[in-house]
Amino acid sequence: MNRRFSLAARGKGFVHAWRGVVYLIATQHNAWIHLFAAACVIAAGLYLELNRWEWAWLILAIGLVLAAEAMNTAIEALADALSPEFNAGIGRAKDVAAAAVLILALTAAAIGALVFLPHFGCL
Repeated sequence: MNRRFSLAARGKGFVHAWRGVVYLIATQHNAWIHLFAAACVIAAGLYLELNRWEWAWLILAIGLVLAAEAMNTAIEALADALSPEFNAGIGRAKDVAAAAVLILALTAAAIGALVFLPHFGCL
C-alpha cells in the first residue's frame, strides 16, 4: 500500500509514540531505575561542568539504555499477548531482550566511567 505523505498522519505517529513513553514510565520499574540513574548522571555532569563531547557521550548512552528498555517492554508485551501461557521459546526471547538492556546498561556505565573518572583524578 502506497499512501501519500501526510503531516496529520505523522502527528498521530508522535501521539502513539508519546503514549508508549508514558506507558513505559508509568509501568516499568526498571525504567524508573534507568531514569533515576540518568538524573544522577545529569546532576553530576552539571556540577562538573562537562564539555560538549562529554555530554554527547552521556546523552547517547542514556538514550540507548532507555530505547533498549522500551524495546524490551514491547517484546515482552507482544510475547505475553501472543502466548499468555508459558512457552520456553518466548521465555528465551524475553531473556535475550532483557540481556540487550543489560549489555547497554553496562556499556553506559563504562562510558560514564570514561567521562567522569578523569574529573576525579583517575584515568
